[in-house]
Amino acid sequence: MSKGPNEEISGATRPWPDVSTEELEWAPALHTHASSLAPRRYRATVPAAIANLLPAIDHETAALAEEATQELSRFDAEFGHRLSTLAPVLLRSEAASSSQIENLTASARAIFSAELGATGSRNAVDIVSNTRAMTTALDLAENLSVEMILEMHATLMAEHPRHTPGRFRTEAVWIGTRSDSPVGAEFVAPFYGRVPALLDDALSFARRTDVPVLASVAITHAQFETIHPFTDGNGRTGRALAQAMLRRRGTTRNVAVPVSAGLLADVEGYHRALTSYREGNVSPITRAFANASLRAVTNARELVAELDAIRMGWDRQLNVRKSSNAWKLLDVILRRPVIDATIAAAELGVKPPNVYPPLKALVDAGILRSKAEHRLGPFWRSEEVLAAIDGFAERAGRRERVR
Repeated sequence: MSKGPNEEISGATRPWPDVSTEELEWAPALHTHASSLAPRRYRATVPAAIANLLPAIDHETAALAEEATQELSRFDAEFGHRLSTLAPVLLRSEAASSSQIENLTASARAIFSAELGATGSRNAVDIVSNTRAMTTALDLAENLSVEMILEMHATLMAEHPRHTPGRFRTEAVWIGTRSDSPVGAEFVAPFYGRVPALLDDALSFARRTDVPVLASVAITHAQFETIHPFTDGNGRTGRALAQAMLRRRGTTRNVAVPVSAGLLADVEGYHRALTSYREGNVSPITRAFANASLRAVTNARELVAELDAIRMGWDRQLNVRKSSNAWKLLDVILRRPVIDATIAAAELGVKPPNVYPPLKALVDAGILRSKAEHRLGPFWRSEEVLAAIDGFAERAGRRERVR
């Protein structure tokens, strides 16, 4: 008898369960057109409990996932000593890439400006919120719990109160062509009353250490997306959870390698892998995360090389006395390529009036450009660093042949 996709090993392993469905009644809202007010039946997803299951990944995917795990660890170890400079840039790149999967895009300049209070780009403001949610995820990585998930979501959706930040949904959500009814939808998330127990079960699986790292991350993520615990922000919260799991398992101890940037190269394949997971096959989503991790490491290495080249160029451009605070600002600008006087003064530990001479020195050297922002005063920015970060995002979006 031939083996199914999840029957590669025996013992505690058995085929991964596909989702089932249950029939529920859809009662349209009172403001709906009168002709559609009659209750109708629809089918909602019922995911299986996974806390005690042991997944079996096909051998080729398992080998690829192990290779990717080693590459993530190698990158983290290689650049971990430069945590203060690289970690902020990589974290923001991960947040921006995760947001881009949800069609939320903004330039690096807009994102870093939004961190200083500029609100001209709604997408940039949302990406800043996602960066904060990622930070929350990493800070709470040792505590994979329902409370952690709610705190991440509260941070992510703070600017969108209609999506009840930090609270589970109390309504049906679905993917389909109609926005007014789940009847006939392509995917209907589980009944909201099931969410707390399902999420607690998924996190029990996530806390296990007997499942290979990337398989654990990918499967937990797929289960989270299937549960769809919120009315919005599920994808970004789920990918922040993936970063927390990599940190908790010790794969990335220092930096958030932008795995979401790797997923961007094949978003359709990522979505197909989520569908395959719901059909009982765990290998495609594991393979998607493995390929994404390998792409992310390659892309991040290129970004680091570009930043190093920029920094070396600044050393040649700047011609002021060695005691000048302008030199100290160079590393600040590398991780925060848009700054204002308040940030610069805080980074240098000086009073705001004393920061203007070093900022002027960097402008005179061609390292920074100054621009007045409406109601916020002047911002100083490095066009070179911003271009490098935008280049990272552009490379992430290119479709490449994957294994």
